[in-house]
Amino acid sequence: MASPSGLQSGLSRQPFEIWCSDKKNACVIPGNVVEGTLTKTIINEPKEVTLMNGITASLNMQSVEMYFNSEKRLAEKTPEVGETVSGLLVKKTFTYQIMALDDLHVFSQLSTENISQRITIAYTGAFGVLEHRLKQILESVESLPDEESEGPAFRVHERLTVKYESEKHISLHWRSDPISDMVSDSVVALVLNISCEIPKVFVESEEAIKTEEENNKKAEKVVHALLVSLLGDVKFGENGKLVISVDGNVGHLGKQSGNVESENEGLKERVRVAF
Repeated sequence: MASPSGLQSGLSRQPFEIWCSDKKNACVIPGNVVEGTLTKTIINEPKEVTLMNGITASLNMQSVEMYFNSEKRLAEKTPEVGETVSGLLVKKTFTYQIMALDDLHVFSQLSTENISQRITIAYTGAFGVLEHRLKQILESVESLPDEESEGPAFRVHERLTVKYESEKHISLHWRSDPISDMVSDSVVALVLNISCEIPKVFVESEEAIKTEEENNKKAEKVVHALLVSLLGDVKFGENGKLVISVDGNVGHLGKQSGNVESENEGLKERVRVAF
């Protein structure tokens, strides 16, 4: 490996002079080739090459060029004032760049990794009851086959897996990202609330459910507690709406419809995602 690529001196020049006559060896030249250097000379496939001590050595070499995809994707258009731009904000020396996650390794020396998280929660109720209660509150809760999860389990929003560990514990598994972390926080809050409301349940989920009105009230309390933990100031308003105040901005959330009303678009999006 020629480093520096000119092969004028350095550690790479010494083994080159020893090995250059043997056709079993190869010389890899990364980067650009500068005129007047040894690298430029050997690329032209000469029969001989002059060593640093002035002696001529035979050169049994064939030049092969390899190309790599170095295409850099730029923004398709310049964003207009007020338009939302998404990506990673990267600071390098005194400049800032917004780039897509997939381009991070292309435009910087940074790389990305996936973080798998697992948490164990104390839960002594029936696992079927927990799944049923979460289905009432969350939009997407899907049971998983035992052969896939090695025991009773279900998946929430296709991001988080809840597994039955023992009569006293359940575990949550997810790949960390902002949305999945928020889903995990929601499920943890719901499980803790359900554990407080139902200390022990040993019957089927259908027998554990009371009236729809009672369940709705409990669901409202859980949603309210969850939003308070995520957003702070959340109060019950008129017409069955929740009033949410964040940094002087006010939003109204319909508990049944999920519609969010606010003059601040950022707050609307935060409430919509949290709900």
